Amino acid sequence: MIRVLVAEDQSAVRAGLVLILGSAPDIEVAGEAADGEQAVALARELRPDLVLMDVQMPRLDGVSATRIVVGEGLADVLVLTTFDLDEYVFGALRAGASGFLLKNTDAKDLIAAVRTVAGGEGIVAPAVTRRLIAEFAATPVREPAADPAVLRELTRREREVLSCLGEGMSNAAIAERLEMAEATVKTHVSRMLGKLGLRSRVQAAVLAQELGI
Repeated sequence: MIRVLVAEDQSAVRAGLVLILGSAPDIEVAGEAADGEQAVALARELRPDLVLMDVQMPRLDGVSATRIVVGEGLADVLVLTTFDLDEYVFGALRAGASGFLLKNTDAKDLIAAVRTVAGGEGIVAPAVTRRLIAEFAATPVREPAADPAVLRELTRREREVLSCLGEGMSNAAIAERLEMAEATVKTHVSRMLGKLGLRSRVQAAVLAQELGI
């Protein structure tokens, strides 16, 4: 079972998410949070596999809550967002979110996204990911630019995989482009994240864009 904590301040939206997730035979809603502080507290208490995290919440916003949840290794985080909240999304990605999902996603895709992130495939909806990453790359970076020196530790193959992640590609798509087994791609991604000190594929995608590779 995939245990999910739903963090959403709008009760009607939260109830809908809980209803949808509860309909899947392999997903269990472990808890519900109405704000960021409660999301962190419940993540510490319940240790879910995944937190479905709204970005804008009272007391503690979703970006800050994501940073704490991921930083303490409590769970993976799948961020709920809309395109008019890009700034918040990018903050969540830098905070270590494993992926994001649009609030207008239908029930089938919501369940698929939870399964995808829980299975370690961090980037959800590659076409949408590419758009967000492209917008991120076109926006003046407020934080210090990434140092290209971080790439020195990577092998040639790991750099190629990183470049593919920067395009928002899935493991299957990377495997096809680089002509390798999907399991091998997963190994490269895992090693690359470890070398770069990153927590998620999405962070790697953002780094690839910042470095222009």
